[in-house]
Amino acid sequence: MSIRTIQAIARKEFYHLIRDFRSLYLAFAIPLFLILLFGYALSMDVDNIDTVVMDHDRTELSRDFITRLTASPYFRVTAYLDDEKEVTRAIDHGWARMAVVIPPKWTEQIRADRDAPLQLLFDGSDPNFAGISVGYVTRFVEEYNSRLLLDFLNRKGMETIDPPIRGEIRVWFNEDLESKKFVVPGIIAIIIMIAGAMLTSLVIAREYENGTMETILSVPIGAAEFLLGKAVPYFLIGLTDVLIAVLMGQVLFGIVMKASFWLLLFASCIYLGVALNLGLFISIVTKSQLVANQAAVLITYLPSVLLSDFVFPIVNMPTILQVITYIIPARYFIDILNGLYLRDLGLDMLWHSYVVLAVMVVVIGFFNLIMLKREGM
Repeated sequence: MSIRTIQAIARKEFYHLIRDFRSLYLAFAIPLFLILLFGYALSMDVDNIDTVVMDHDRTELSRDFITRLTASPYFRVTAYLDDEKEVTRAIDHGWARMAVVIPPKWTEQIRADRDAPLQLLFDGSDPNFAGISVGYVTRFVEEYNSRLLLDFLNRKGMETIDPPIRGEIRVWFNEDLESKKFVVPGIIAIIIMIAGAMLTSLVIAREYENGTMETILSVPIGAAEFLLGKAVPYFLIGLTDVLIAVLMGQVLFGIVMKASFWLLLFASCIYLGVALNLGLFISIVTKSQLVANQAAVLITYLPSVLLSDFVFPIVNMPTILQVITYIIPARYFIDILNGLYLRDLGLDMLWHSYVVLAVMVVVIGFFNLIMLKREGM
């Protein structure tokens, strides 16, 4: 294997990148756009739930209930309504995600030590949002019931009863429960696939379309030299994108890595090797830039978003999809990112994901060599 040959092929690919503005745009502008879009727009946190209230009771206790609900950071009362039709219209038109209906004589029922139900209506068009909202309001009602019980015991002069079981809740790794601390690091996996697989899926297909592949096959170049030369520019671009993503995550979103930066760089190099090999594999098989680009989106980008545990939890997927995720490289890289960014894990805990990615590099690279040799290189 000749280093000079690899340098010559890499130099030629660099010249093409400089001349082709579209490739540079895909390499840098889109990843930066994704960081900003996912970091600011993709939030799985549920707060400020738009709420409308219809209070038929209109007593001091009902007003106290509404005041405490408004003081919660999870609910935002946007309107006080007087008619059931207005409540229905508010939820139907999306003006509110939750409605609280306090019936007449609600306080009277409470004072008489009888059940005092109130109605809570939710917009269930987004089941995840609705489920979390139900959990929030259930917790709020439980705390309010506890406060009423304490007031009742105080009025009766009875001793306060401590509950026999009390959970001491402590959140590890993401103490503030902010989704951006999970989402922003995961974007690195998507960026690498764009810079690696989607860009390299065009490089060999372009040679076939331009008719220069026949000339290259006639030159004494080894398959490994050709593949490495083609991959080097995009490897450097991918690493640059990773460094930019890490920097932007820290500067814009305050997300600081808990573990070693060098472990992240090591994992990124291996994962980038998988992405580059996948892109070259697609390019060799399709021999068409249009087909290669579409295939790269279907084979690399979409699975990295949908089947990697990035946005959608794997445990909630059907069994067949859970099995398929084991061949998705992004699954293992996301595992490494979570371990390094959130859990402060070392190589002793993450080595299995590193090994799987390294095996993928070797296996896919081996197939690329075989296919190029069959082409006569």
